[in-house]
Amino acid sequence: MKWENNRQSDQVEDRRSQPGGGGLGGLGGGRRTGGRNIGLGTIAVALVAGWIFGINPMTILGALSGVGEMAPTGQVETAQGPAQAPTDDMGKFVAAVLGGTEDVWGQVFQQAGSPYQKPRLVLFRGATPTACGTGQSAMGPFYCPGDQKVYIDLSFYDTLRRQLGAPGDFAQAYVIAHEVGHHVQNLMGITDQMEKARARMNEREYNALSVRLELQADCFAGLWAHHNHKSQAILEPGDVEEALNAAAAIGDDALQRKSQGQIVPDSFTHGTSAQRQRWFNAGLQSGKVQSCDTFKATSL
Repeated sequence: MKWENNRQSDQVEDRRSQPGGGGLGGLGGGRRTGGRNIGLGTIAVALVAGWIFGINPMTILGALSGVGEMAPTGQVETAQGPAQAPTDDMGKFVAAVLGGTEDVWGQVFQQAGSPYQKPRLVLFRGATPTACGTGQSAMGPFYCPGDQKVYIDLSFYDTLRRQLGAPGDFAQAYVIAHEVGHHVQNLMGITDQMEKARARMNEREYNALSVRLELQADCFAGLWAHHNHKSQAILEPGDVEEALNAAAAIGDDALQRKSQGQIVPDSFTHGTSAQRQRWFNAGLQSGKVQSCDTFKATSL
């Protein structure tokens, strides 16, 4: 991936040298928005934790349910000291990918007659305060609508490469673009609609709706790749395969098959490997928001 072609965003907060945690009460500090949108990386981390500690990953997922998008606690704390822009290569890579998403979504929103509100992206190690409670590495990358920030502990990329078999810089960029996709959903009001829908649905019905939400974020990631490549020629041979490989590695069916030897479709919250690949590719090929309406799709 030719990420150097992108403008580096000034919306990156580097908290990696700051003390983690804070006074938000750990994993339980935030009020969850009902639940099942737990961020792209959480199931992957749960699977790896299950392998290491001998715990059923589905049990871990139950404990982490709701982390990916949590509601504000009403008591927002920020990291100690001023946030600094990253100066290392990995930090610059993240800033460049985020800059590309800003340029793409800024143009998309402008064409629709609305301003694009840029999210901030926080780099941290271990734990960090958020408007949704204490963010922890075990959650994987996640988006908090309460402060409109994406949170990433870059150690997740090691998990993605070594444990899940999804290496490559474009696979890493896909992770960021997916979480920014959740920010776009928040700006579009989709996140609020999801929360309202939860009150009238049972768990199985809401799981199915959550799958559509996650697949749309995958499609939005593909849309970003389409337009960013069109303007900055970021894609190199093998890049698309890296993203598709990452999407396949974290499909619900693939993770369940590895963790428990069988798949339970009613418990899916993110979509199958094939579905995640299909919707990323739909955004990549069309570059149109209309092509990412997973909620009206008759077949996923």
